[in-house]
Amino acid sequence: MYMVCGYSIMYGGGEFTMFLAGIVGDGVSGAEDPATYAPSADFYFQVVFVAAAMSIVSGAVAERMKLWAFLAFAVVMTGLIYPLEGRWTWGGEPVFGIYTLGDLGFSDFAGSGIVHMAGAAAALAGVLLLGARKGKYGKQGQIYAIPGANLPLATLGTFILWLGWFGFNGGSVLATSSVENASVHEYQRGGGRRTDCRNDLARIMFGKADLTMALNGALAGLVAITAEPSTPTPLLATLFGAMGGLLVVLSIVTMDKLKIDDPVGAISVHGVVGLLGLLLVPVTNDSASFSGQIIGALTIFVWVFVASFATWFVIKRVMGMRVSAEEEYDGVDLAECGMEAYPEFTNATS
Repeated sequence: MYMVCGYSIMYGGGEFTMFLAGIVGDGVSGAEDPATYAPSADFYFQVVFVAAAMSIVSGAVAERMKLWAFLAFAVVMTGLIYPLEGRWTWGGEPVFGIYTLGDLGFSDFAGSGIVHMAGAAAALAGVLLLGARKGKYGKQGQIYAIPGANLPLATLGTFILWLGWFGFNGGSVLATSSVENASVHEYQRGGGRRTDCRNDLARIMFGKADLTMALNGALAGLVAITAEPSTPTPLLATLFGAMGGLLVVLSIVTMDKLKIDDPVGAISVHGVVGLLGLLLVPVTNDSASFSGQIIGALTIFVWVFVASFATWFVIKRVMGMRVSAEEEYDGVDLAECGMEAYPEFTNATS
């Protein structure tokens, strides 16, 4: 959907499809010399951002959503909701023709708000309509942990994400690395490094070190630095990462108390810490303002949340969002895909 219409919506162009608007059309995305710029290459870079935003949603609705309901939402999210908020931010167009975020002092270098908070806003709308997993919350307000199936794989996945972030942030320079912009990579590394702060806070609060908290702490540090990885010093980047690591622990606990069931902490990591990343930009970037960052964050969140809630609501009415209680108990992999994800841990079923 991003290829068919999303990219054109986000960056303009008279043609409808990416192939015409990106390859045949004029330069986009701020290219000073269209003759030396390849919009088609920019599409392949930008499509990873929209995929990241959409994948945030998958973590928050895991274990109880119908596969086809999720795919139906993906069509709208990647074809319209994300491209429109991207048009108002990276695309530089006025919001509903009223105000331009860039003129208000909004800056988001690699997407703490545009990608991460947007994905979290869509996820929150879906979770509110979907409801919690069976057995997650008791009638008397109890909160029951549902452990992950394979923490070594979760750890590997975190490391893969961390490595990919070097392209996510550093690639946002839209140029081959040079001495001047190589600092983006170093500062990003500092931003993600402070996972120990989150693990220490988890140990104080829960009495034991928590691997899942440490993994999300790494991601939170990366999200916090994503809005502006080019201007902080390595020390400041490390402090920003530490702030993200601490905040995400408190956010996950708060979400549970509010009975917002997010199996992987996606809303906290990408939404709450994404907002923190936006608010930290003016600390080191004089071209950004706190008022501009707040207005930009509100614009992104309100649009994505309201549009996503409406889309989820229609999907729920038309085809339903949630698998049956029996299918949830047996496992969505079996119900939706006809096979067990972890057959070694289950009884054989026909």
